[in-house]
Amino acid sequence: MVSVNDFRTGLTIEIDGELYSVVEFMHVKPGKGAAFVRSKLKNIRTGYVIERTFNAGEKVNLARVETREMQFLYRAEDDFVFMDTESYDQLSLGLDKMGDAVKYLKENMVVEIQMYQGSPIGVILPNTVELTVVDTAPGFKGDTATGGSKPATLETGAVVSVPFFVNVGDVIQVDTRTGEYLKRVGGK
Repeated sequence: MVSVNDFRTGLTIEIDGELYSVVEFMHVKPGKGAAFVRSKLKNIRTGYVIERTFNAGEKVNLARVETREMQFLYRAEDDFVFMDTESYDQLSLGLDKMGDAVKYLKENMVVEIQMYQGSPIGVILPNTVELTVVDTAPGFKGDTATGGSKPATLETGAVVSVPFFVNVGDVIQVDTRTGEYLKRVGGK
């Protein structure tokens, strides 16, 4: 059990038999009445975000979620196959458990697989990934980093907004948490 006063972003809790990850929380102390905690919780199974208010000091069940480092091997239709980097055991995850990780996952990438009671429940990507631009409008002489942005399709199929000077074949760094372009790291 954990008190709602001890909430922190990313904490995994169990409410009514469902697993939730704390996305956002705020301690509220009104001038009149008791303090409470207003929170946004993401259902790990469905991905839906709900808002829930708890009384200050209320206890909720803490979910013991383990992480295992695994390497992504390949995709077979809607199944993603991973290999444990220590035991070399292979594990298959369905598209429903992948979430936004599908957009940035490429072969041989090392990720963390979340396990709850021996079953995989999700994927944690590195905070940043380097991906190649496969399609975007051409850049022109005089385009600068502060001149605006254009959409670019990456090798994984994800579409991100990039500065005008980024071209097809460039390798860019993307923040997997927000989907934002960070910088160009190489290319033609």
